[in-house]
Amino acid sequence: MIRLIILDFDGTLGDTRANIVLTMRMTLERRGYAIPDEATIAATIGVPLEKGFEQMLPGISPEDVALCAKTYREIFKANRKVLVPELFPHVKETLATLKDAGYVLTVASSRSFKSLKEFLSEMGIEPFISYVLGADSVTHAKPHPEPVLITMADMGFTAEETLVVGDMPVDIQMGKGAGARTCAVTYGNASREELIAAGTDYIIDDFSELLDIDLK
Repeated sequence: MIRLIILDFDGTLGDTRANIVLTMRMTLERRGYAIPDEATIAATIGVPLEKGFEQMLPGISPEDVALCAKTYREIFKANRKVLVPELFPHVKETLATLKDAGYVLTVASSRSFKSLKEFLSEMGIEPFISYVLGADSVTHAKPHPEPVLITMADMGFTAEETLVVGDMPVDIQMGKGAGARTCAVTYGNASREELIAAGTDYIIDDFSELLDIDLK
């Protein structure tokens, strides 16, 4: 029976795609790189920021990766004041229902811990979340299973009691690698076909459909 639900943030709880794509374009322009299409940028969502630049810019030096990441964080901080991210539909009420039903809800994201805490607080869902892991909280980020393994160990649950929910193949791979069940959401940054190919156990089109899954 599922008792622990580990949630991704970007593309699963928070609709940050527009912020990420705009900030990435502005960063690449400022650093003098060619700007790829939106799909290429969106494909980096879900992996740590530095890995995203390495993915988009093959052969980029570690020094330039660090400069790009620094620039990105500066621009993102300014952009979010103008382009304010919102929760996806039915997220807040679904989290409240799940918590009231006794599920332990946590977040494991490739975003930094500080940024995650800020978003969870600003969006009014921090009271529902018992534990948070950012990319800087682990040695190996998604798709490595470490974030799930650490969360289960710290919260005292087994893989059989755990469900991982995310919008990208890396979320599904992370959960499966830890032996947990997985649920993919289709409204985020990956296609239904990509999520099915990743081997997800469940697939939903609206966050509220989590309530319809048999978690026994």
